[in-house]
Amino acid sequence: MLKDITLGQYFPGNTVVHRLDPRSKLLFMITYITSLFLAKGYPAYIFLFVILITCLMISRIKPSAVLRGLKPIFIIICITVLLNIFFIRGETILFQYHAVIITQEGVLTAVFMASRLMMLIISTFLLTYTTSPITLTDGLERMLSPLKKIKLPVHEFSMMMSIALRMIPTLIEETDKIMSAQKSRGADFETGGLIKRAKAVLPLIVPLFISAFRRADELATAMESRCYHGGDGRTKMKVLRFSGNDFFALFCGVCIVTVVVLLGRIVL
Repeated sequence: MLKDITLGQYFPGNTVVHRLDPRSKLLFMITYITSLFLAKGYPAYIFLFVILITCLMISRIKPSAVLRGLKPIFIIICITVLLNIFFIRGETILFQYHAVIITQEGVLTAVFMASRLMMLIISTFLLTYTTSPITLTDGLERMLSPLKKIKLPVHEFSMMMSIALRMIPTLIEETDKIMSAQKSRGADFETGGLIKRAKAVLPLIVPLFISAFRRADELATAMESRCYHGGDGRTKMKVLRFSGNDFFALFCGVCIVTVVVLLGRIVL
């Protein structure tokens, strides 16, 4: 299960999506997520799904990587679906047994919520899959650069976000190593009920925290030995510049929001 968490991983490539400026990808993702929350009805969701599949095909990300990333949140999606099915009330009753009532409106809401959640997560995955942590840090810093005028530590905030994303695969790999070591000593993480499994996971916390703090200390020492003092006076080896493809991506983002709003009005 731990190996299925792919958030924060970067898959190198030379596709159009990989070559886009990180700022344009961030803005496109923001517009896409906004469109997901504005979507109403089947036409809007089908349109957004087609857009997402098109982006995945252009970026040449394997479907297996995307599906593997969705596996850890499968339980959350199922809980979301069940809550909407059993707690959303409507006029058209599909099933009723004593206090248990399932309506058509509840089923539709569950489908829309599950679709929205999956597309939102996949779009976030697509950003990290096609953008290296360093490039993503530079793009986020440039986008937030106006906040420097009010003395906000934009560079430090961007660096913190980048390190956090980069450490996710590292901590997952470390957890898998600790679990393998404890399994070789007789630990059992797969049998028993939920409470027993939770108790079996507790011995992982201490060595994992020790490993995380050790890595953080090593990273701080490495940054200090290289005279890292924040973003003041630092130059960039690769200066970010918008190209024609970036402007086209932003234009597509605006068009997606517009189409989703129009489709919602048609449905209503």
